[in-house]
Amino acid sequence: MTYDPTGHLLLTPIDKEAPDRVRRLRELGLGQRPDPAFDEFAHRLAEVTGAPFSMVNFIDENRQFFAGLHTPGGSHSGSDLGAAGAGGVGRFMARDHGYCPHVVVRRKALVLEDVCDYPRFAGNPVVDEIGIRSYMGAPLIDRTGVALGTICVVDTDVRPWGRSGLETIKAMAAELVEQIHRREDSMF
Repeated sequence: MTYDPTGHLLLTPIDKEAPDRVRRLRELGLGQRPDPAFDEFAHRLAEVTGAPFSMVNFIDENRQFFAGLHTPGGSHSGSDLGAAGAGGVGRFMARDHGYCPHVVVRRKALVLEDVCDYPRFAGNPVVDEIGIRSYMGAPLIDRTGVALGTICVVDTDVRPWGRSGLETIKAMAAELVEQIHRREDSMF
């Protein structure tokens, strides 16, 4: 576990790769604005997993940006650039909120069927602010070895994601990385 200089437990892991990730995201033109293709991907991810919320999330040193977002009311339009408010999800979230920063640092998928079963994760602000009870996410590791961000699904109810859910989120992350590579190849 990691502690700050005052001895308090840090809930968000230290991310030594953030500068490399930010540089790579800029090269790819990702993480600054909503993307209709990522919104569509998030919508499909929600359908496949049966989750009410899904995201394509790019993370810099200070915040998370949902370039693709699906909520129970439907995908957000490109004009929805708000931060997460009380009981809602916007395009931005603080880096110390949620579970995706853990996935990026770990570089491995994370399945939390009930976040309250894990003291480290139960105290995360999204539990109280948004009501998140279940999370499943996988890293987006590109061909250069940089973890660009994640794809994830969340629910306000406990969800038995199981092994099939884990395999699904990992396969869909690989699919999105290939889509990002095709975009990069078409840039040159």
